[in-house]
Amino acid sequence: MTTTAPHTTATATEQTAAAGQSASAAGQGATVAQSAAAVARAQAPAAGAEGLPAFDRLLELAEGERAVAVRNVPATLACFTAHFPRHPVLPGVLLLESLAALARTAAGPGAWRLAGVRGVRFKHFVGPGDQVHLTVEVSRHSRQRTECRATARVEGRVVATVRALTLVSTTTTWEDTA
Repeated sequence: MTTTAPHTTATATEQTAAAGQSASAAGQGATVAQSAAAVARAQAPAAGAEGLPAFDRLLELAEGERAVAVRNVPATLACFTAHFPRHPVLPGVLLLESLAALARTAAGPGAWRLAGVRGVRFKHFVGPGDQVHLTVEVSRHSRQRTECRATARVEGRVVATVRALTLVSTTTTWEDTA
């Protein structure tokens, strides 16, 4: 009688952490490990109901200043069956979720929650098979509050902009967010 171990799949966070550890062990220093930790921070709380990460790959990170990432939009997303069957469109709230997760990464260490979004403009549809380049630039940053500008592009064309995306530290009470 033979017994086999159950097949397990590593989550994106585990793969990122493992990649960061092996790169650090290879002598590339703490920068890769810090980037891996930043991706893990961003993806863990931002995973949606379907368990999808908010973005697929972090391209650039300057904590407290700027972050750039990529999100691939697979045709197999469940939202495409109802939104809309003949012309599938990625819901804007999922695009905003990705931008908020990237903003949390750009804000740096600490636990951040989304407090507000102002000046959102959706300019073009995002559909199945698109690769969205997300850019977040921090305009104001303190221990308790971070404000960012955000842009989403597909093939160089701006598909969405956010004038002000506000994050507050989880230690801040709701009364302090106004």
